[in-house]
Amino acid sequence: MHQDGRHDGHQGVSHDTETAESGAFAFARCACGWRGPARRSRDRARTDARTHETTDTAP
Repeated sequence: MHQDGRHDGHQGVSHDTETAESGAFAFARCACGWRGPARRSRDRARTDARTHETTDTAP
């Protein structure tokens, strides 16, 4: 994982994740096109982002 939050995924794709909010919900999203589910907990959205970076889940 890079210091700026980027992670070189298992298939050579660079993952640059962030969390965003929409109303009362937070979600993680990635430069590769992946978007996590809407969560009421920002911490869960951050966990989704970390999981995506380490497991290289498909968009």
